[in-house]
Amino acid sequence: MRVYAALGTIYVVWGSTFLAIEYAVRTLPPFLAMSARHLVAGSLLFAWALWRRPREPIGRAQILAATVFGGALFLGSHGGLAWSQTRIPSGVAALIVASIPLWIAVLDRVAYGKRLSARAVAGLLLGFVGIAALVDPFGGGPIDTVGGLVALLSAGSWAAGSLYARGARLPSDPIASAGLASLAGGVLLLLASAAGGELADLDPAAIAGESLAGVVYLIVMGSLVGLTAYVWLLRAAPISLVATYAYVNPVVAVLLGWAVVGEEISARVLVAGAAIVVAVALIVSAPAARRADGRGLLRRGVAVEDVSPTR
Repeated sequence: MRVYAALGTIYVVWGSTFLAIEYAVRTLPPFLAMSARHLVAGSLLFAWALWRRPREPIGRAQILAATVFGGALFLGSHGGLAWSQTRIPSGVAALIVASIPLWIAVLDRVAYGKRLSARAVAGLLLGFVGIAALVDPFGGGPIDTVGGLVALLSAGSWAAGSLYARGARLPSDPIASAGLASLAGGVLLLLASAAGGELADLDPAAIAGESLAGVVYLIVMGSLVGLTAYVWLLRAAPISLVATYAYVNPVVAVLLGWAVVGEEISARVLVAGAAIVVAVALIVSAPAARRADGRGLLRRGVAVEDVSPTR
């Protein structure tokens, strides 16, 4: 029961963060809003990790790895996603971000030479057809093209950071690792906010309570409750079961966007979204593959079995 309670938590909580981001960026600049989220959540997570177990050495290597990891996940992905949601609906953003497993499959093949099963190839083809139906680079799609492309790139940034983390010299404790990366990402987001003029143009009097509530929800539910449940699930449940959040979250996000803020669900969005969700299910459920000998831009040599729980 605890496993299913935790799984239900990340289904609903992570699916609802897209709506929370939409509220946050209504009157708060996107990079500043995400910076506040990760600076606060990262500080709390890192302090908790230090309190709950003996402190492990945190040196230059760990800080550098956390900066790269946090930059990819929180600056590139969350920052880009928040910016895109100033132009596209939260439900559509969630469907596009659901392409993360597709990005992981492609980048893992190109960078590390991981073979793709027939099921994974079918998932990739179906998924990118669905994405193309949403994000038409020629401007004929149902959403803002620039916003959709930025959301798609934010998904790619999350996938790249996730693959980088497999061999990075991050702290061994997952909570400490998440906290340090979140702190580093928060600092990078703050620098990006300042460089983009968000701080100079900020009018505190114009910030609405709903935007502050959105940031608080992202800190408490998205980063603290959701991440804690996820880390616990990785140790308590099969990875194949945990990975189902990847295709449940966008469904939850679309339904919440429709029910709470009246986002339109057109037939094209519905069909494209269904294609993306089915594609993710195909990739997540595909059998584990071995590495190809001497293949991959970042890998050479004899193939070894991949046992990392990336799915």
